Amino acid sequence: MEEKSVSVEMMLQTMPATGRRMFLRGASASTAGLVALAAGLRPAHGEEELPSEVGLPVDTSIESPLEIQAETPPPTPETALEGTIGLVSYGPGASLGGRRPFPDDNPWNQDISREPVDPSSDALIASIGLDRGLHPDFGTVWNGAPNGIPYVVVPGSQAKVPVRFEYASESDPGPYPVPVDAPIEGGSNGEGDRHILMVDADNWMLHELFAAYPENGGARWRAGSGAIFNLNSNETRTAGWTSADAAGLPIFPGLVRYDEAVEQGVIRHALRFTARCTRRAYVPPARHYASRITDATVPPMGMRVRLKAGVDLSGFPKPVQAILQAMKTYGMFLADNGSDWYVSGAPDPRWSDSELAAVRRVRGRDFEVVKMGPLTTG
Repeated sequence: MEEKSVSVEMMLQTMPATGRRMFLRGASASTAGLVALAAGLRPAHGEEELPSEVGLPVDTSIESPLEIQAETPPPTPETALEGTIGLVSYGPGASLGGRRPFPDDNPWNQDISREPVDPSSDALIASIGLDRGLHPDFGTVWNGAPNGIPYVVVPGSQAKVPVRFEYASESDPGPYPVPVDAPIEGGSNGEGDRHILMVDADNWMLHELFAAYPENGGARWRAGSGAIFNLNSNETRTAGWTSADAAGLPIFPGLVRYDEAVEQGVIRHALRFTARCTRRAYVPPARHYASRITDATVPPMGMRVRLKAGVDLSGFPKPVQAILQAMKTYGMFLADNGSDWYVSGAPDPRWSDSELAAVRRVRGRDFEVVKMGPLTTG
């Protein structure tokens, strides 16, 4: 499969009206008018339906696994973003100006670089794949759609609309602040996960929908499931509840975003990834599992992996260094069923797909599992 790039002109032709107007006005958004992503990884919240791989083609010419070198210390507080918080913009793919969702002591924001390794780490990593490379499941364009999980930053005045849910018993009833032209994962005609992620920047609330479809021109919506998160709080979902994600986690906080990796040059939170086989179990902060597998060597939802401290980052492009350093400092949460070692991010026409492809040089054996707490099993 051939990699594709996208020009600003192409994006302007395909973006929704509101995003196009913001872009032409010069709004400081990471992307102005993203409408979707390539086909989703999970066709439904089913337990055994596992999708085929999508996204950038696998590069079989990548060299052997990374060499472990002298330990690289995690960044100090002086190297973080303190004092550089800017204004939050509105619109699709907008910049948060360095603002970080959730309190500093939230699991997404905790430095776990010195936490102990889980006793079952070797078996769990092997289950996902020791020699399989990471895959950046985001970028510019793939199969004619923006590649990644899009999001939109909305003002507190954004009109809210009713949503009816297939999994109503585990969904927050809303209403939800869905813009008429909200970017949908996979596009308006997409058949994948069709996530819609809305960040209310004024009230600091996150609204997320899975399998979202408009009705009556967007006056109301139907969706598989939905979740609302207070970004000022550490409150989690009810135990056993799904969210817009199979693990019952929020999606947005775990995305690789252009405004962080490139504009800020640092990512100060954990990321999210998928695995083809997961266990019928979850570990906090996850609240839900989506599997029938009970094998203890298979990873549970919410498992956090960490890039080993000795992996040398110096040979990677700067944006990739920011991504990999986040994996060292904050790790990655297993958040969904999907292709092995697929790392989630938001689409942006300014990504360099060729630079992002360097992520694939990192192999499963370069990771370790951070010691887990008690598991909840089915």
